[in-house]
Amino acid sequence: MDKQREASAAHWADETAAKIIREKGEKDLYTCASGITPSGTVHIGNFREIISVDLVARALRDMGKKVRFIYSWDDYDVFRKVPKNMPKQDELQNYLRFPITMAPDPWDRDASYARHHEVDVETMLPFVGIQPEYLYQAERYRSSRYAEGIRKALEHRDTLKSILDKFRDEDHKIQGEWWPVSVFCDKCNRDDTDIDGWDGDWGLGYHCNACGHKETVDIRKAAGVKLGWRIDWPMRWQYEQVDFEPAGKDHHSQGGSFDTARLVCKEVYGWDAPVTFRYDFIGTKGVPGKMSSSSGQVIALADVLRVYTPELTRYLFAGTRPNTEFTISFDLDVIKIYEDYDRLERIAWKAEPAKNDDAYRRARRIYELSQVGAVPAVMPYQIPFRHLCNLIQIADGNIDQAIAGISPAPAPEQIPGLKARAACAKYWVEESAPEEFRFCLRGEGERAPLSDSETAAIRDLRDKVIAGIEQYRDDKSCAEAIYKVAEDHGMDGKVLFRAAYQALIGKDQGPRLANFLRSIKQERLLAILRAY
Repeated sequence: MDKQREASAAHWADETAAKIIREKGEKDLYTCASGITPSGTVHIGNFREIISVDLVARALRDMGKKVRFIYSWDDYDVFRKVPKNMPKQDELQNYLRFPITMAPDPWDRDASYARHHEVDVETMLPFVGIQPEYLYQAERYRSSRYAEGIRKALEHRDTLKSILDKFRDEDHKIQGEWWPVSVFCDKCNRDDTDIDGWDGDWGLGYHCNACGHKETVDIRKAAGVKLGWRIDWPMRWQYEQVDFEPAGKDHHSQGGSFDTARLVCKEVYGWDAPVTFRYDFIGTKGVPGKMSSSSGQVIALADVLRVYTPELTRYLFAGTRPNTEFTISFDLDVIKIYEDYDRLERIAWKAEPAKNDDAYRRARRIYELSQVGAVPAVMPYQIPFRHLCNLIQIADGNIDQAIAGISPAPAPEQIPGLKARAACAKYWVEESAPEEFRFCLRGEGERAPLSDSETAAIRDLRDKVIAGIEQYRDDKSCAEAIYKVAEDHGMDGKVLFRAAYQALIGKDQGPRLANFLRSIKQERLLAILRAY
């Protein structure tokens, strides 16, 4: 099996890459595209499109192809609504109907509202290994880069109207005079304008309903003329020679924007629409419904990266087909996701057997695409996420202290990845974990309200088990010794466990006791239990 066919069998990104080559033919350069309007916080649902394109671009490069990955900031779109999570609401209201790029940054950090959200994304994407070429549509429109495309739309106004009406019922077809362009007023900057006419060449007349300004502009020089988005999208496909761009399921609905854009692209701009696929929405636990930047109800990439390492974050998407809806969890499911990734990693490194060769190839490919860069030269150090959380709590949040005593000791090249995982574990346990998962060791001299029989059993646990805890080579032998203490006191094991947890962390339950005791420094345990 040749490399392309073998890769195609392994992962959906490879299947898509093979389809692009098949449909677009052999090319010196393949262009993959994505983009969004920075109308508010760019959320993790938007990131699904970005990483989907990145995965396909990687697959093309792995097939030896040269790829241009462009990301368009549609910052010349209209500022229609102030999201609820934005500061300076009253000030931003004054810029409604302006181009988004003209609204001020309410945090006073960047040149504009749009630029603030762009910077937030552009600074985070390198952490997950994504570095596209950014295109800023406000700059491109204002420099009249699309003058030819705008004129072509005006020349084919009737054709465009027919295409847009093709998928509409009679009640929703375009009524009256219609123009494929809109204009931001040169005086007040709002888009509350009407087109008065086009001279068949480069002159376009308009008047502003907001301020009364009226003029005829030269499309080749005018800064405020813009195509409607259903025309703008396919125009840019042709302009940038786009070979691949995915879209959400709302755009891919039958008769939706992708269907009309495909016809516009071919019939007006003479370019075959890009290869595409539909990606589904993403949910988060505790946030009902579809995420929306305009409403302010969002989880951003930065929020995800506080809980999941960059490799785990990529894995969430690389390990899921794009047309599958899934939920990103911040509760106890985090532990399971880390466990799933660790098993995938072991299979990819052949440290754990796969069911068969196909299962190995799939696991290896998902693992490769989950890495920020190349697959590391040495398998990363694996420590269960649950255990790491316990170690961090035992160490009172000190990451260096938490990982200092783990055995076997990590190799120097494994330490950065281990510390990155520990940072996520620390954040999760302190900010996101359920209360029952959290604990704090008692200080010296603190004493739990135990019965006399429980107190006697805790003394024996201290003197007969903890005092010689180094003799237990594994959790099983330590657990047997703990149960022997309970038996000696005629006590149910559960009763002793509860008493031990109360004495150590002030709770009725906690981590598995044998492992817990073996994870804490002996002198600290003895100091806590000296009060009994």
